[in-house]
Amino acid sequence: MASLMAGEQGTGLHVAIIMDGNGRWATRRGLPRVAGHRAGVAAVRRVVERALDAGIGRLTLYAFSSDNWRRPASEVQSIFWLLRAFLRLEAERLRQRSVRLRVIGRRDRLTQPALRAIEKAESVTADGSRLQLYVAIDYSSRDAITRAAAAVTENLLNRRPASADLLGSLLAHTLAANGGEVDLLIRTGGEKRLSDFLLWESAYAELLFVDCMWPDFSGSDLDAALEEFSRRQRRFGALPNPRENHVPVATHG
Repeated sequence: MASLMAGEQGTGLHVAIIMDGNGRWATRRGLPRVAGHRAGVAAVRRVVERALDAGIGRLTLYAFSSDNWRRPASEVQSIFWLLRAFLRLEAERLRQRSVRLRVIGRRDRLTQPALRAIEKAESVTADGSRLQLYVAIDYSSRDAITRAAAAVTENLLNRRPASADLLGSLLAHTLAANGGEVDLLIRTGGEKRLSDFLLWESAYAELLFVDCMWPDFSGSDLDAALEEFSRRQRRFGALPNPRENHVPVATHG
């Protein structure tokens, strides 16, 4: 498993998760939707702990998309209350576990209490090196790509030196704070779409869609996802390596 967990870039496997199904989980139990989001926070704790034990280097969680602003104001307020509570209660624990937390996405539409909680958690955990934890809040991959393309255009119009990988380097900074390419993308809740999440970084990601609702997702479910990933043959457009003997479950090209 050591070579698997190194990831394509040699800096630790990058796992991204679309945490879907909180509301449906609660509704099926006759509970208010906020109860599902509260249970989803507990699932985050479990998965972060398991990611540490599994040796994952980078974990990106889709917490709140730019489209989620369309939800009822009461639900949005509850989500951000839970977010602030999570950051306040978990920052020290993450620091002790050498987890560095960084939030990606727009910040200009967040409230001051949310911004303060984010900045404090990022500062407290800044020295973490065991796991890079990215949380996507008010995040839209299309918006991030558009902003990066605009930055490239401005750079060229101002005749600044440009490299062949200028767009890629800008995107790596704009989208995922240098989180890099995604190796495995998991979506819970049974839906089978990316929902505007890490579109650039997931160009060659292995995709795994599971029926389990996010509040029920456990460390063993993450283990099962990693086991499935280990059976995938990643070609990146090249021919298969004849020395590899694992089953080619999913391939590119």
